[in-house]
Amino acid sequence: MAINFDLNDLLAFRAVAELGSFRKAAESVHISQPAFSRRIDKLESALGTRLLERTTRRVSLTAVGRDFDRQLRHILDALDTTLLGIRGVAATRMGEVTIASVPSAVNYFLSRVIAVYHERYPKIRVKIIDGSANDVLLAVARGEVDFGLNFIGSQEADVEFEPLLEEQFVAACRRDHPLAKKKQVRWTELAQYDYISAGKTSGNRLLIDQALAGLPGQPQSMYETQHGTTMIGLVEAGLGVAVVPSMAMPGSDHPLLMSVPLIDPVIKRKMGLIRRRSTVLSPAAQQFYALCAELQVKTKTQRTTTRRKPAG
Repeated sequence: MAINFDLNDLLAFRAVAELGSFRKAAESVHISQPAFSRRIDKLESALGTRLLERTTRRVSLTAVGRDFDRQLRHILDALDTTLLGIRGVAATRMGEVTIASVPSAVNYFLSRVIAVYHERYPKIRVKIIDGSANDVLLAVARGEVDFGLNFIGSQEADVEFEPLLEEQFVAACRRDHPLAKKKQVRWTELAQYDYISAGKTSGNRLLIDQALAGLPGQPQSMYETQHGTTMIGLVEAGLGVAVVPSMAMPGSDHPLLMSVPLIDPVIKRKMGLIRRRSTVLSPAAQQFYALCAELQVKTKTQRTTTRRKPAG
């Protein structure tokens, strides 16, 4: 078959496959819509098949188009890698990275990584799928995302887990709450107050239940919810106290909320990057993956330096 199309035609197809709109796709590659349509027509004519189903309202991929899109992404990623090795074109790269993450990691850690990543690669889109620990693990295992940020996955044979940090569970309360005056709180002390717990399907709930098995005087929930952000919202509303990972809490300058370390027992979880062992990350995803580890190392170093710095 004669090759009667070029790279611009392939990029046009990728754009419409991703955006689902000829208008948006044409805008993304900075050409007029009629010129964009001609590129797609040229590609389909060269391949001798329909790649797209077009109606007045939407654009969708045909079965052949979906298969072509999957293969084309690998081809363009390989080309991207080659170009990066030959020329310093990192700042002009285009692409997309899809990450699954538990919400607490988005608030505390991932948002900082995205800010640095966007500064380095301003044309690469970042898509975040935030969900429960089980949802994140499933998205990674199914190959629906490039990689994930999670506290479970280390026991999965097909999943690679790279630890980033370890964090302690803390009691979340208002600054006007009696617990706010304490330097640390025992788990049994929580039973004196209205307690907001994570739902039974929550990964955090599983960790806590396992650690507290057999402990007398455990707190009994008055309220139950699935997400840490919702729990913190209920605490802020004055409805009780909650137990959350330390990274889920707002900064120490928050006017209403504060956290107190929990002891007897101290319960911790490890947060890390997870990816399928069989998956080779695209250049854009690999850069983001490496940046997560890089920034966490810098954060640890800064904290250690601050602790060691002499007073005065």
